[in-house]
Amino acid sequence: MEVPSPISSPGELSSDPSSVIAAVDLGSNSFHMVVAQDQHGQLKVIDRIREMVRLGAGLNASGKLSKESKERAIECLQRFGQRLQEMHADSVRVVGTNTLRVAKNSAEFIQRAEEALGHPIQIISGVEEARLIYQGTIHSITGPEGKWLVVDIGGGSTEIIIGKKGIPLLMESVQMGCVVLSEKYFSNGELDKKKFKKALVEAKLQLQPIVSKVKELGWKHIVGTAGTIRTISELMREFELCERGITYKGVNALIAKMQEAGHIDKVNFETLSKERKPVFAGGLVVLKAIFEELDFKEMMISDGGLREGLLFDLAGRIHHQDTRDRTVYSLMRRYHVDFDHAANIKSTALHLLDKLSKIYKIDDSIAYQFLIWAADLHEIGLDISHSKYHRHGAYLLENSDLMGFSWNEQHLLACLVGSHRRKINMESVALLPVRWQEQAMYMIVLLRIAILINRDRVPKQLPDIKIEDNDGTLIIKFEEKWLEEHPLTGAELEQERSYLKALKIMVQI
Repeated sequence: MEVPSPISSPGELSSDPSSVIAAVDLGSNSFHMVVAQDQHGQLKVIDRIREMVRLGAGLNASGKLSKESKERAIECLQRFGQRLQEMHADSVRVVGTNTLRVAKNSAEFIQRAEEALGHPIQIISGVEEARLIYQGTIHSITGPEGKWLVVDIGGGSTEIIIGKKGIPLLMESVQMGCVVLSEKYFSNGELDKKKFKKALVEAKLQLQPIVSKVKELGWKHIVGTAGTIRTISELMREFELCERGITYKGVNALIAKMQEAGHIDKVNFETLSKERKPVFAGGLVVLKAIFEELDFKEMMISDGGLREGLLFDLAGRIHHQDTRDRTVYSLMRRYHVDFDHAANIKSTALHLLDKLSKIYKIDDSIAYQFLIWAADLHEIGLDISHSKYHRHGAYLLENSDLMGFSWNEQHLLACLVGSHRRKINMESVALLPVRWQEQAMYMIVLLRIAILINRDRVPKQLPDIKIEDNDGTLIIKFEEKWLEEHPLTGAELEQERSYLKALKIMVQI
């Protein structure tokens, strides 16, 4: 059966532009944009744009995007950019998935893509992609109670998630998709049984590491989402193989019809678009492998997915229900953070940020939130070892699957935590997006001073600290009387001067 979606269908644009939000998904096969009106947390879709870019097909043998694929993508994003040009950055979230995760030259492409689109692009991990897919799918269905198994076949990866009542319990991302498999086994258009058999074996091998975990957790209902699965569902109806949803028997029937055609050019399915046809065989094989390895016979279909998940996640941030806050709190509990000490450092850092913001242009949407999170998490490395604990903390933040955070956001958080004491890691700063680098250096200064002031872990009244600009040099002044009363802090500030010389901004204490 197909599952109806409660998200409203396209309508008129709201007269209040501040209530309009947008999600853009730069997938391996297609680029999608969804614009919605946020009506107190309820979303009404007012515009959808989809273009088949096939970015994943542009990955060459050396793992780099071809010039042709990049140009197709840039032209598409310029068109998307026209629709988004009046929207504030906080109202738009753009994510890149598998192809941009693996492409060796993605950084250069992303810089051009951001210029074309007019908004920053966040690369998300496979697990974060799975979380968003689950969120979008579950929000978009009105189904029965129990555990749901959600399947999304993308161009470069396939996400399999199990959850219950809106909470994902297992999130897996497998490195195979319709573009990847089609390019490897069906690139010349031939559709013989031998190629299907080889492709199926590889798909099953890719699934093997997760099959036991998925089966052990179990599920009650199965739902599929995204373009490949929806197209298969439409073909089920076209050939009267299944009235609603998708069946295993119907998937085999479609494969048989493609094998009978012998070549992709001879496949004439009415509901199979010309753009999707070159990658459709790979998608069918992936779905067949999932049916067989997880041993089920039919699945429902949902209109919700990654884009809708992005919209709901963005609406949550706007209404102060940020998944990233829950992730940080979970890390604090897991690594036994001293909550009172973290709160004192947050208070001091934000006090300093308020003073800094009066003389420099600071992006509060970045600095305010990330200073808070960095203060909360700066000591998580202590659970591993006191020696070089700042580096241990940075490693954990860089390499963990942090729900709600993009790769760049994780790197910024790791950069702040890794540089909160002793030598500043300028290599880590240099790897940040250019637009964040200066902000990150100011945040490092504020965080280090806040930690230094609160090093004795005793709540105290903050000293009178003055922050000034002297011809491009940041001047931080402590009152002499306070320094005399806190000689140890004075000595540490003296040492701090030598560390801050590494920064590309001029700081004088």
